[in-house]
Amino acid sequence: MEVILAKTAGFCFGVQRAVDTVQTQIKEGTAPIYTYGPIVHNEAVVQELEAQGVQVLRSKEELLNLTEGTVIIRAHGVGKEIYDLLEKKGINLVDATCPFVRKIHRIVQKEGALGRNILIIGNARHPEVEGIRGWCRTPSYVVESVEEAQNFTMDPKGKLCVVSQTTFNYKKFKDMVEIISKKGYDIIVLNTICSATEERQTEARRIASRVDAMIVIGGSHSSNTQKLFEICKKECENTYHIQELEDLDLKSSQSIRCVGITAGASTPKKIIEEVQTHVGIKF
Repeated sequence: MEVILAKTAGFCFGVQRAVDTVQTQIKEGTAPIYTYGPIVHNEAVVQELEAQGVQVLRSKEELLNLTEGTVIIRAHGVGKEIYDLLEKKGINLVDATCPFVRKIHRIVQKEGALGRNILIIGNARHPEVEGIRGWCRTPSYVVESVEEAQNFTMDPKGKLCVVSQTTFNYKKFKDMVEIISKKGYDIIVLNTICSATEERQTEARRIASRVDAMIVIGGSHSSNTQKLFEICKKECENTYHIQELEDLDLKSSQSIRCVGITAGASTPKKIIEEVQTHVGIKF
């Protein structure tokens, strides 16, 4: 059995930075320590931090009830309203927003000040997209599919700035931009998919196209992991999405001679190594 592990699998720069930020606050910060939402979309990481005393705030209402401590902004970022609220309450704020996401916040602020509406290509229910919309000064819209791009309309006299969720499928982004660009709006397009996402998706597609089975490791709520699964599934029908080793049910078969492994940007190295070792030994 040959096992091919993607070089880009595991923590990206933004996730590593966020997790390191929390660890620093555990050692040096003002207790109690909270994260506003799960710091990253991986249950194992969140549980490990909770075991060290870090509490997750799930709503603005929970935030309103705080009177002390440190609140760490999650890697996905939040809207301006949350920053203003923490400042007003005098709660210590530590910002672990991914720098690539913060760049989008600055873009939509700037373009909104110039009178452009904002169109975000991504998942409207994802916290990153919700956070981006929280920095828009002008009307904002979200489209996630080719069909939604085809149906998108706004004031034909309006100006439009198009950005993307950092973890969106690059090929789908290009296809949707092409559709929207033909609608005749005064439009500027900024590809804000982070380079690590593009590299990870490209490598996953390449590996999946040459293996008999493909394993994608990552949290069930992780957007970039879901995109990896979609990409790999198109190349390799025998593709599995798991969160950790115990979820793996890879059937032993003479037809499986080569297995590929990739992982989302918030998947710990330990879990990846466990899966790699298990597959190598069992098969």
